[in-house]
Amino acid sequence: MPKPLCSSCGLCSIKKWPSTESLQSCVFNTGWLGEHETALFGRERDPLDPEESRFGITSSRFVARLRTAVPDAQWSGIITRLAEKALNSKLVEGVVTLHRHEEDFFHPIPVLAGSEKDILKAKGSIPVLSPVLRSLEEAHSKGLKRLLVIGAACHIHALRDFHRRFDYLRNMEIYTIGIPCVDNANEKKWPWILERISKSPATARHIEFMPDYRVHVKHLDGHIEKIPFFSLPEELTNPEIFPHSCLSCFDYLNGLADITVGYLAAPFKNRSKLQWVLVRTEKGSVLNNLIADELETFPESGEWECFKFVAASAKSSAESMKCQKKEFRTTRKIPVAAGHLISEFLFRTGPRGVGFAHFSVDHHLIKHYYFVKFNYPQHLERLVPPHVYTILEEYGLEP
Repeated sequence: MPKPLCSSCGLCSIKKWPSTESLQSCVFNTGWLGEHETALFGRERDPLDPEESRFGITSSRFVARLRTAVPDAQWSGIITRLAEKALNSKLVEGVVTLHRHEEDFFHPIPVLAGSEKDILKAKGSIPVLSPVLRSLEEAHSKGLKRLLVIGAACHIHALRDFHRRFDYLRNMEIYTIGIPCVDNANEKKWPWILERISKSPATARHIEFMPDYRVHVKHLDGHIEKIPFFSLPEELTNPEIFPHSCLSCFDYLNGLADITVGYLAAPFKNRSKLQWVLVRTEKGSVLNNLIADELETFPESGEWECFKFVAASAKSSAESMKCQKKEFRTTRKIPVAAGHLISEFLFRTGPRGVGFAHFSVDHHLIKHYYFVKFNYPQHLERLVPPHVYTILEEYGLEP
């Protein structure tokens, strides 16, 4: 019997309204994108538009960084600065976000930030399932009328549906900043995973799978540890170590957020702190305009084509999504030195910029489609958006 799909978004833990109503807005009950996009944009993304089908509906996309970076931010701090300016300009009265536990850096604590100090404490992503939406209860209790919510796609989906369907937040003007998100970890499993990635898990502070085909782990002293994807222990490829909700996600780039801020299509240059910004709605433009004069902006770059890189591993990636009892080796399949050579070769010859974003989205959509097909076939019709089938067809894969 497969586990129930739940991203622990926090909505159904709120006591101000019946949990049965929160559950009605769960993305695993309503499905990804589709009608949600129509409600927000007046239409669904075009499955025949190769860029819109991957990146979602946007009014503009560009690469950017803050001219003056937020100190100790994970990148240049665009999301942090957006939240600061939204609060300080009175556009919103509070920000729904996360803090970290004082003794456990990767333990998320949902907060309603009401000061610049609160917002600065929320810097950096936390790569575990997080109950961000729990703070909606405090915002509702305080009678806030204007709110900013920062979250992953599962948070934004549930929020959009609940806001539209029920009266509790109906009078609240809500702005959203979306974080691209895929393959998070269950918090209880995270220390185990981090121990197998890093030589010094206790000092790890930020971790990202980067376009140079290496995992970058930023440590407490500021140094960055780089581990080739290909040199990670085989046991980290076991789909059972990741939340089934994350492996059933079809909105990597947070297509319902007013503005999405990530790094996938930004040129990869050491210490450049470049980020990728996707403005989607009028509210997204309002948010972007708050800091437009503080940004250095650049057009997207890179070759779009990445077919051969996705196709080379598509069938094996699909097959790996079968959850079955199997022994996974605890050792590295490829030594670290050799892994760095492979990573460097792929970085020099593989997709970059928008091409890397294209590659990453297709790779994960294919994996997640087959994860659902193999493990939750009863949910296929509800969960999978139409554009996914068009992408499968491009690679000659059987739906």
